[in-house]
Amino acid sequence: MKLSILLACAGLWLLPGCVKNYDDVVITGDQSGINKYEVNWAAAADSSSGSLVLNFWNPSGKYFNRTSNGNTEFHYWPQAHALDVLVDAYARTNDNKYRTLMDDWMVGVKQKNGNTFLNEFYDDMEWNGLAMLRAYTATNDGKFKTGADQVWADIKNGWNTNMGGGIAWRKAQPAYKNTPANAPACILAARLYQQFKQPADLDFARKIYTWLKDSLYEAGTGWVYDGINANGDGLRSTWKFTYNQGTFIGAALELYDITKDPLFLNDAMKVANFTLSDNTLTNGADRLLRDEGGGDGGLFKGIFVRYFTALILHPDLPDAYRKRYIAYLKNNFETLWYQGTRKPVVLFGSYWKTKPGNETEMPIQLSGAMLIEAAALLKKSNMF
Repeated sequence: MKLSILLACAGLWLLPGCVKNYDDVVITGDQSGINKYEVNWAAAADSSSGSLVLNFWNPSGKYFNRTSNGNTEFHYWPQAHALDVLVDAYARTNDNKYRTLMDDWMVGVKQKNGNTFLNEFYDDMEWNGLAMLRAYTATNDGKFKTGADQVWADIKNGWNTNMGGGIAWRKAQPAYKNTPANAPACILAARLYQQFKQPADLDFARKIYTWLKDSLYEAGTGWVYDGINANGDGLRSTWKFTYNQGTFIGAALELYDITKDPLFLNDAMKVANFTLSDNTLTNGADRLLRDEGGGDGGLFKGIFVRYFTALILHPDLPDAYRKRYIAYLKNNFETLWYQGTRKPVVLFGSYWKTKPGNETEMPIQLSGAMLIEAAALLKKSNMF
């Protein structure tokens, strides 16, 4: 049984009335109680990105609002992931409406951040640097590279010798180091090297990775710790977050692509395997990435999905691992679309099995949007 998803009416951004509510579709013989139908994942991604714009974009401020109900509070770091979703959609569709939004984003986010892309938090700048570099790659528009270069120059100042090295989480707290400030920096440095071949960038990527692996990676399991010395005691935080696992995978993959050293690919697989098997990171009963709540935590799963998808797509990943990883991620995006999406408005909740109410937060929506974009990318690549 095949049903198509309507995305937009007359070329406009999707309106709630333009999308069929499929919640009443029941396939005879489905014993799970889940309403299943054949999904056009590219169309689903169009609905998802359209909902992000329709429900969160602030056209006067040129940034994304905090919630779908019009809360205009500005938070800097989620804007990076919103730009990433725009880049995903633009790369998938080549539709200039996404390009226009990307251009507007550069104006509005910079203005709301004090007329600069620099920030107190190194990890926040890294997310935005990565997104702007992706926008540059997709468009070849120099303003995006200029923005990425500006934050990268400042990020490098965050490295210090406290705790044996590493980039600090924030400028006012130089002795606290964490994965969110180091794994994305490694990814950014490696990508800059791959595109522009500056040896210093590769040296920095290697240096960050070495410190990160020595300080915040548990070799026996694949657990990536969140941080070290948060309380000035030199101890590692025992929190487990999906985005730490994801960004470590991303850093390892970038260095593998540059060096072809199998050590990096093995690291990425070990971290992925731990994420799928650990009962804190994955809900064992549902085989879904954990519910990490609202606020900043709402974004964590989407970040994991972005880099986990890159691992799945990597041609050097052994087929046995690829098969397992695809099955896991497919369960996540099918569960979200069949059960956890409020239709026809296309809003996502923080746990992908549960629909949100009549509103949701932008970080939560972004994680769902990244998951649906991953589904479209994997489908296009004939991965399932």
